[in-house]
Amino acid sequence: MNQPDDPASLSDLLARLRERTEGLNEVSVGDIVSAVGERSFGPLVLIAGVVTLAPLIGDIPGVPTLMGLMVMLTLGQLVLRRNTVWIPSKLSRRTVSREKLTNGLRWMDKPARFLDRWTKQRMAWLVSGPGQYLMAIACMSVAAAMPLMEVIPFSANGGGLALTAFGLSIIARDGLLAILAMLVTGSTAWFILSNIPW
Repeated sequence: MNQPDDPASLSDLLARLRERTEGLNEVSVGDIVSAVGERSFGPLVLIAGVVTLAPLIGDIPGVPTLMGLMVMLTLGQLVLRRNTVWIPSKLSRRTVSREKLTNGLRWMDKPARFLDRWTKQRMAWLVSGPGQYLMAIACMSVAAAMPLMEVIPFSANGGGLALTAFGLSIIARDGLLAILAMLVTGSTAWFILSNIPW
């Protein structure tokens, strides 16, 4: 899942996104994939979570669904054992203003530094080998629920937090963080089911 030039932490990922989208007025999904790396399954999940979680960006209607679609496509290809990520051109061309992107990323700086202090390699078997496919399926289930989360207030924040934790656990090979991501996923699912008007 990880590549040698992948970002080593959440702070590193945020810095890379700012640096590699500098000079653009609008940032497309394709620009984000290029900035992170087309072979970087873990960082792509992480950035989808960060974008969904960040204010100003994740609050834009359609963005959580767009990020969910990106995660499903990305990890679906991992499960099918592709070595690089392919994104359809229609999805790749979808954009967000760079100003909103950088403001949202700036908001994430402080939480990123906090998270980076606590992540480390532990229980790595959960996020490598067969374990990575379990993580992929869990992430895809969160991503598939994103359209529903858009109509239930605050649930997309839980989905974004789960994807952020999954992505960071893959990058850091932190199985304990992966377990926490599973708990967040379960809590978000419970919140959604409790708030659906049956």
